[in-house]
Amino acid sequence: MFRNLLTVVFIFAACSQANANEEELQAKIKQLEDRVARLEKALGPSLKQLRVAGFQEQARERMRKDLEVYSQDELNEIEQLYQVANQKWRSEEGKDSLKKLIDKYDKANRTGCALLYLGQMSAGDEQIDYLTKAIEKFSDCCYGDGVRVGAYARFVLAQRYRDDAQNDKADKLMAEIERDYADAIDHRGEPLLASISD
Repeated sequence: MFRNLLTVVFIFAACSQANANEEELQAKIKQLEDRVARLEKALGPSLKQLRVAGFQEQARERMRKDLEVYSQDELNEIEQLYQVANQKWRSEEGKDSLKKLIDKYDKANRTGCALLYLGQMSAGDEQIDYLTKAIEKFSDCCYGDGVRVGAYARFVLAQRYRDDAQNDKADKLMAEIERDYADAIDHRGEPLLASISD
C-alpha cells in the first residue's frame, strides 16, 4: 500500500514538473512568435516586395519558354486574345477570345491564365472543367504579377467545392496548396495561404 502511494506521489510530482515545463515552453514560444511578428511588421513591405519580385521573375522565365514554341507574331496574337478578356471581363467577346486562345495555342503560358479566367467566369460543370484542366495541364503557368495558375486554380476550385458541400474534394485541394504552393501569392501579393485561413 505504501509502495502504491509512493508511486502515485512520484507520478504526480513528475506530471506537475512536466506541466510547469510545458507552460514555460508555451510562454517562450509565445514570446518568439510575438518577436517574429514585430520583425515581420517592421520589414513587411520590403519582404513582400522581395517575395513578389521573385515570383514575377519566375513568371517572366515561364513566359520566355513560349519563345521556344511560338514566333513573335504568334506571341503577339496570344497577348491580343488574352487582353480582350482583360478589358471585357465576363463579356461573351472576352470569353470567346479566351476560348480561341486555348484552342489555337495549347502550350502558351497565357493559355493557363485563360483557362483560370474562364473558370472564374463560368459556373456549373463548365467551371469545374476549366479549373481542372488548368490544374492538370497548366500548373506551371504564371500571371505577370507572380500568381501561379496551379495554386490559384486549386484555390478557386476548392472554394467551389466548399460551396457545393464537397468538403473532401476541397480539403484535398487545400492540402495540395499547402504542400506544393506554400509560398504562393494572390493578385495583391499577399500569401495565398492567408486567404485560405480567412
